[in-house]
Amino acid sequence: MPTNMMRTAMMLAAMTALFLIVGAMLGGRGGMMVAFAIAVATNVFAWWNSDRLALASTDAREVDAATAPDLVSLVGDLARRAQLPMPRVYMIDSDQPNAFATGRDPDHAAVAVNAGLVRMLTREELSGVLAHELAHVKNRDTLTMTITAALAGAISSIAHWGFFFGGRRDNGPGPLAAVLISILAPMAAMVVQMAVSRGREYEADRAGALICGNPRWLASALAKISGGVAAIPDPHAEAHPAMAHMYIFNPLTGGGMDNLFSTHPDVGNRIAALEELARQMGIADTPVRSGGWAPFRDESRPGSFLGGAGLAGGNRGQRRGPWG
Repeated sequence: MPTNMMRTAMMLAAMTALFLIVGAMLGGRGGMMVAFAIAVATNVFAWWNSDRLALASTDAREVDAATAPDLVSLVGDLARRAQLPMPRVYMIDSDQPNAFATGRDPDHAAVAVNAGLVRMLTREELSGVLAHELAHVKNRDTLTMTITAALAGAISSIAHWGFFFGGRRDNGPGPLAAVLISILAPMAAMVVQMAVSRGREYEADRAGALICGNPRWLASALAKISGGVAAIPDPHAEAHPAMAHMYIFNPLTGGGMDNLFSTHPDVGNRIAALEELARQMGIADTPVRSGGWAPFRDESRPGSFLGGAGLAGGNRGQRRGPWG
């Protein structure tokens, strides 16, 4: 089992153990079952509808081969390389360069891309980002994060229940202990949830780099995205901060460290890991050309992932916009 997968399994086991301990301390068997039932019912609904809830919260609009031929073609090419079903593709009207994947499994997956990402990145860099998101789909990370969210929700429900009732039971922990548990238990659950998210980002970086074929494309994209996120706020993300862990880069801040409360690894660490992977693959240290995304044929750039033909081929000359 890969190291990140093992680490994720251990963290999920820790979350489950924390849930059982808090429930036993505060609610007893009866109260624990009531809180658990409420949390499971809420999170089962979120699991079945997670893609629609996430996409609706960002005002994403679905695009297809007619409305965004170049983007959809690129996603399709990468999905075939990853041996995945074709996901639905969505656009978000945001200037911040960012993207996320959602859906409970590969057959119900969707990839959402901010307009700012398309304007800022080259086609190679965009390939790296989309491959990263498809890696999340292939690794079923959305399911993993749904499980951790469900357990975190159950722990919070039990902790809040214990705050009001824990000290009133003859065999309860007492008022002071109930207050402490109601504060510390959700914090501990959040720490585990964020740690799972960070571990999955490293794995998706690696798998995405292998899908697109060049780790340096994703490394270059992350460097640009980090600067763009720091300079350009995203109103949708600010209004729904609970979605921050879904994006390729934390949309709420331009920085962040590998600490307990960070949803994403430090960008410098991510880039360093990708550079090391490129060296292991024997890929020459040739920087990706800077500038905006060029979706049409460019004979001056042979050897790109798409063979220099652009995202969907097409005619050089007039450009109708980023979606075709």
